[in-house]
Amino acid sequence: MGMDWEAYRKFVSPECNRRDFIVDWLGTRGVKAVVLPIDGHEHIYVKFDRTGYNPIFKIKTVVAHYDRFDGSPGANDNSSSVFALMHWAVLLSKTMMQHNVRLIFTDGEEIGSGAGASGHGVGASGSSGSVADQGAFGLANVFKRLGITDDDVFVFDCVGRGTVPVMGHSVLPKKVAVQFRNRFIDLKDRTENMLRISSGGNFVTAPVSYSDNAGFLACGIPAVAITMLPIEEVSKYMYDLVRVPILEAFVTNGKVPEYFDRAQLESMIPYTWKLLHTKNDNIESLTKESFTIMEHILNSLANMRTVQN
Repeated sequence: MGMDWEAYRKFVSPECNRRDFIVDWLGTRGVKAVVLPIDGHEHIYVKFDRTGYNPIFKIKTVVAHYDRFDGSPGANDNSSSVFALMHWAVLLSKTMMQHNVRLIFTDGEEIGSGAGASGHGVGASGSSGSVADQGAFGLANVFKRLGITDDDVFVFDCVGRGTVPVMGHSVLPKKVAVQFRNRFIDLKDRTENMLRISSGGNFVTAPVSYSDNAGFLACGIPAVAITMLPIEEVSKYMYDLVRVPILEAFVTNGKVPEYFDRAQLESMIPYTWKLLHTKNDNIESLTKESFTIMEHILNSLANMRTVQN
């Protein structure tokens, strides 16, 4: 994927109006995008030609938040996903294939307590909002009111460092409806298969902090989150999860038992996540190899065909 690094630097600059930047960047490349104001947030919906859709197959709603933590460049969180998807949108708009992709750049992820594969409240200064405050929650509520509940929802967050795709491990409530649980498990299994194929088997499923998938899940719409980490960080993280089981709860919701040292748990958080929400989440921290892996993943996603129920 040939990234537009000059544009990337402008996008992470403090003065950038990121909403207008995305709409204008896509527009100059022949891709129409419109702003959807919902509950005080401004999401961006990419309009592909109708010929890109086949009603036999499921729609794939692909999401990445474009807002960033105040005071941070946000090069990885979440400019990395946004730029990968912007380039992908241009490719999809020029292809004759029926991709069935609904692409949305969301606003207001950073104010939700579950926001980001970023270890919010773990390795960085967290946010105090709830999932209901999250921009994606309002968006998912609109989906629900319109009866759009059978999409496959794929959330990309922080994909700019490393070569190992990580699918977030989600624990559903015990009392969730059986139908919803089955749909979620089916989506999870298909996503793991996609990541296995596109990464040559070099992927993991592991606990990450919730991103926009939290808003969709809360509205009863199955959604998975995908991030990226360097292989050495993944290896240590997976080892620590086995060695210290309470690390999972710490990563997903910031919980620390009274008897355990918070600093010890913080030391186990992958370095990539410690950069997030800081001034060090800059372009220099990114690895270009990550975008090559993302290209493989997005190509596999565009080619995924799931027959409607």
